[in-house]
Amino acid sequence: MRNFTRIMMAIVAITFFKFTSIYAQDDIDQLLESSLSDANKLIEGYIDPFMKGFGTGLGSGWYNTAKAHKTAGFDLTATVNLAYVPDKDMFYNINSSLENTQLISPSEAPTIFGPDEEPTYQFTYTDSNTGETITDTFTGPPGLNLKDDIGFNAVPVPMIQLGIGIVKNTDLKIRWTPKIDMGDGTLKVIGFGVMHDVKQHIPGIKNLPFDLSAFIGFTDITTDVDLDDDTTVDNKGEFDINTWTFQGIISKKFSVLTLYGGLGFNRVRSELKMLGEYEVGSGTETEIIENPVDLSFKSGGPRLTAGMRIKLAILTLHADYTLQQYKTLTVGVGFSVR
Repeated sequence: MRNFTRIMMAIVAITFFKFTSIYAQDDIDQLLESSLSDANKLIEGYIDPFMKGFGTGLGSGWYNTAKAHKTAGFDLTATVNLAYVPDKDMFYNINSSLENTQLISPSEAPTIFGPDEEPTYQFTYTDSNTGETITDTFTGPPGLNLKDDIGFNAVPVPMIQLGIGIVKNTDLKIRWTPKIDMGDGTLKVIGFGVMHDVKQHIPGIKNLPFDLSAFIGFTDITTDVDLDDDTTVDNKGEFDINTWTFQGIISKKFSVLTLYGGLGFNRVRSELKMLGEYEVGSGTETEIIENPVDLSFKSGGPRLTAGMRIKLAILTLHADYTLQQYKTLTVGVGFSVR
């Protein structure tokens, strides 16, 4: 493998809906040879804001009212969730957790949301075979530079879902696609949510003019990407991310306008893997590295949402803003039959 970072970008670009292709010119074979675990940590630091933002966006857009459908009522809604990446996550400390490699310079590097600059890393390591201390360099990937180009850093997460009224003022919400062939890989989405009217169970407030519900939702996206044109070689990238969302929801309708809010928390877990056997090095000094990337990410925490919906006949338009680790703006359009 002459260009490990280019292959890594193939995972990122295709897996994340062709979000970017910025790794095309980079080469970190030297670092892989010195320390596979440290190479993983550098990749993890670079891509971490995207993983957090994508998972945060994935847990948003579930509701735009606390009022459940009547039995057999339904809505079909399309949303776009923009999870904003804070400025502090435009860079990461590249020496904070390295074990076998010492980077001489620089001390920090851009993440995927950092500036469009290719940092040149100088590092030292001890050759495990000879005991010799080796100094080398490699060029790291630049950031997307979105803050300068469009004014802000954000991860867009589109979603379509179906809500169906079942029994006892309860909605079942479904996010699902069959396995989609993307040419070099596949994509599959599955998600389920349940929203239940809890006001009906609380004496003294069940007749008051507002709606109050409890919600729980789960969404999972899985992809795999072929990394070799040779069909006899099973080299591939795998990406899986799932989000749990727990929320108390309150809403009040004023004619065609509904104001709603929610309080709860979410939990995000994701994995990014590069599986198979890859050759690094050059000339006669090459070696085979098996399953070179195996990364896990965790995030989540409390979330507070405020939003509004306009309903014209069966057409709905809504927008809300969520305060959480990565603040999220949600806008959506749908059709609702109560």
